[in-house]
Amino acid sequence: MHWETVYEQKRSLEYLCDRFREKNYIDPETCERLGVKRGLRNPDGTGVLAGLTNICDVVGYEMQDGHPVAAPGRLIYRGIDVNDLARAAYEEDRFLFEEVVWLLLMGQLPTKTELEKFCGMMEEARELPEGFAENMIVKAPSPNIMNKMARSVLAMYSYDSDPENLSLENLLRQSIALIASLPTIMVNAYQIKRRVYDRQSMFFHLPSPGESTAEHILSTYRADQKYTHEEAKLLDLCLMLHADHGGGNNSTFACRVLSSSGTDTYSALAAAIGSLKGPKHGGANLKVMDQLDTMMREINNVYSDDEVADYLARVLKKQAGDGSGLIYGMGHAVYTVSDPRAVLLREKAAHLAQVKGYDEEFHLLCAIERLGPQVYARLKGSKKVCANVDLYSGLIYRMLGISPDLFTPLFAISRIPGWCAHRLEEVLFANRIMRPAYKYLGDVHEYIPLAGR
Repeated sequence: MHWETVYEQKRSLEYLCDRFREKNYIDPETCERLGVKRGLRNPDGTGVLAGLTNICDVVGYEMQDGHPVAAPGRLIYRGIDVNDLARAAYEEDRFLFEEVVWLLLMGQLPTKTELEKFCGMMEEARELPEGFAENMIVKAPSPNIMNKMARSVLAMYSYDSDPENLSLENLLRQSIALIASLPTIMVNAYQIKRRVYDRQSMFFHLPSPGESTAEHILSTYRADQKYTHEEAKLLDLCLMLHADHGGGNNSTFACRVLSSSGTDTYSALAAAIGSLKGPKHGGANLKVMDQLDTMMREINNVYSDDEVADYLARVLKKQAGDGSGLIYGMGHAVYTVSDPRAVLLREKAAHLAQVKGYDEEFHLLCAIERLGPQVYARLKGSKKVCANVDLYSGLIYRMLGISPDLFTPLFAISRIPGWCAHRLEEVLFANRIMRPAYKYLGDVHEYIPLAGR
């Protein structure tokens, strides 16, 4: 493009922006005065009650005399605490993600026979439809894997012989197919991204029989297809802990909003992926890792509580870090005292951090979790904050040798069972299109003919 054209385009965009600002500002104080619940949050920070669910409960506080009181966090899938699921996974030495998928979709734990048959269905559905990888992924690469996954999910519509059918049987069929195939789509999309945008070699491995989802991801992602049992177990735990987080989290709510309109499964799940891509939602662990790398460079002794606390204080004062004033990995919309997912990841990642040589990084994250609430209370007031799951998940993926390109896509792989479960609930039982209200603040004007403007 000629430089004069570029200059004129820039001037035109600046003009459009100026014209937009003239008539489109909304003062946040007006929202408060009119009782608008921005972010669908009540004044006390709790979420606006928008629906009912049997799938998942996220507990971060207890209501006493009509007010929320901070309490240790709990995450409950279909009545079962995730701590109990994680304990079973390690005590029985089993991969539990597939069992959690069944639990979220069906409402109860599977029998041994049901689980074996279900794992067989998942394994069979991992291979993509004939020609899909070549036509939808290889021929249309993307520098961002989340966008490629969303486009691929939409493209799967064309390979479905009955895409619009909203019967329970069809929705379950579509759900299982997408849950099983999305890891394959993710790895394939990453490989072609490596080749086209990173100028590195790519390799495509076919799914191996008898593998769990975690093992399938590691074996198809790695060139030599080798992984340790401890690595696969830790990835399985990450998948399990991210599988659902209630109907109100942004991506699940997006899925439910679209599902309430009666649209097809592929459209609803592509929207959920688009929501999760946002740095305020699924992209948060990337921010944590950027913060960790910066702190590792700028703190002389990461084992000194005084130095770490001083740095965190400067972050909150916007004197250090990226200038946002945020300690990434600290704070959550629901959890106040603790995030059970962060607690479990910290406990199970400690040994691998030692084995892989990430002792200092792991210690620093633990220090942030321990000191962050103290620094926040001293500088920001009495609101309780705690470490969230993103504080540890990014380092775990790094220890597993997984590219940052896949940090958020792995979140999507984990969360698709929850999205599908909530879509089933919305389509089959809610049966009413979501339509909240927005108050008009603009003036009333008479139409002026073009010649008079």
